[in-house]
Amino acid sequence: MTATLPSPDSGSAPPASSDADVSALELAPPDIERWRDGGSGVPFVHVLDAGRPGPTAMVLALTHGNELCGAIALDELLSQRLRPTRGRLILAFANVEAFRRFDPKDPFATRCVDEDMNRVWAEDVLRGPRDSVELRRARVLAPFIDSADALLDLHSMQEAGAPALTICGMTDKSVPLARALGQPETLLVDTGHAAGLRLIDRGDFSDPASPRKAVLVECGAHWERASADMAVDVTLRFLLQLGMVDAGWALARLRVAAPARQRLVRVGEGVTARSPRFRFLMPTHHLMVLPKAGTPLAEDDGHQWLTPHDDCVLIMPSRRAGRGGQTMVRLGRYEN
Repeated sequence: MTATLPSPDSGSAPPASSDADVSALELAPPDIERWRDGGSGVPFVHVLDAGRPGPTAMVLALTHGNELCGAIALDELLSQRLRPTRGRLILAFANVEAFRRFDPKDPFATRCVDEDMNRVWAEDVLRGPRDSVELRRARVLAPFIDSADALLDLHSMQEAGAPALTICGMTDKSVPLARALGQPETLLVDTGHAAGLRLIDRGDFSDPASPRKAVLVECGAHWERASADMAVDVTLRFLLQLGMVDAGWALARLRVAAPARQRLVRVGEGVTARSPRFRFLMPTHHLMVLPKAGTPLAEDDGHQWLTPHDDCVLIMPSRRAGRGGQTMVRLGRYEN
């Protein structure tokens, strides 16, 4: 049975405002067809077993088909014939069908095929009657994901020049992992999305009683070279922290200087579009701080959003046209 799908966060509509300059893409999609057979029984999923006791770690790229940085990072590591020194390492290219359609002349069009793959991870959705390209892929990836003790999900962002950000989920349990990586500078604990459950919030990853942890790293702006450098860097740091790679080998390949300190932003609420008429009332940018509570921020369908407190931090304001159910920005504050 096929049911009506929710609207994806970014469909094929043209950008509504100043998206990254698509005429100057700095990254090209890697040839991942050579990584189709990873010995796992599922295409584009590689399971590398050290043959020694240790954790099961998973690194996921291409949750969204037009976010190239993660695919570049996995392509580089696989090209170097990476093998874990202990435990089991799973490297997976997720939304391959969307990635195959990537067109540098219209790069926003291939975020997904049918729906946002990072909103389908609730168990009732995975086991439910709905059908889509993304759901079919998520269902075959789920057993690998559910076997991971630690998971790194690699993404990128819309806004040109946007600094990288680690999303630790809706609880504090994965914050220690994000801090141990030492990269990037800004960490986030948020409230999730009204449109559906993210991968990093699935099952044990959000259960305070479970030791399993997951983080999502927004590595920088789509198609900027810096995002690929960050994706490689944070993946190496992830494997180093888990003791799964030789330290000398990994340290020699780090690409991005670690910040002097990391700062945590805690989100109190998200702003969700009610209709395609959503609009911001001012120019916005990622990590912008609005100093005064009550500042008019956005409006939609007769409703106006005001900043809820002083020193309100804007997290990843959308550069795309709003639609009902889409998260347009998250509002938080820095913690000491």
